[in-house]
Amino acid sequence: MNKKDLRIKYIEKRNALSFLEKQKLDDLLLINFQRLNLDIPSLIMTYSPMEKFNEFDPQLITDYCYFKNSGQQLFYPVIGQSEGVPVLSSVIVDDNTEFRKNSYGINEPVDGLDMFPTEIDMVIVPLLCVDRKGNRVGYGKGFYDRFLQQCRRDCVNIGFSYFPLVDMITDINKKDVRLDFCITPDSIHEF
Repeated sequence: MNKKDLRIKYIEKRNALSFLEKQKLDDLLLINFQRLNLDIPSLIMTYSPMEKFNEFDPQLITDYCYFKNSGQQLFYPVIGQSEGVPVLSSVIVDDNTEFRKNSYGINEPVDGLDMFPTEIDMVIVPLLCVDRKGNRVGYGKGFYDRFLQQCRRDCVNIGFSYFPLVDMITDINKKDVRLDFCITPDSIHEF
């Protein structure tokens, strides 16, 4: 199935989840992440979930990471422009950081120190679905693919999906960046 059709299908599937179903799935995702054989890195980029899409909230994961590694530093994406092209930058946040909704309805840090993508150890990548090769369907703007191309090769790209992997995304292109891991309620997938 192509990205456009998968995007429509999985937005509908996620929006159909009740609060209690989503809460149970969140717990299962956290349990499987805890089972992942991964040293918790210090520099983690995460994101603010889009409530209108019933998106997974990675704060469960970052709270656990902080418990395992209290030296952890979090970064959040900020959408900006570079030569007329929308781009993501990563900004250091702390307990005092103020967030504001951007034009996409996503909470972003109002200000903060930018971090070079090459410094980040792990990126928690938002997604709608993932195929068996680690290709993901996002929201169609390409922000994360462009950002991930700038990260180190050993930076861990990880996504969380409420649903099993799809067999294949038919319209993958050379600019798409695969995940290293996808955590689902039933499994840990390494690509």
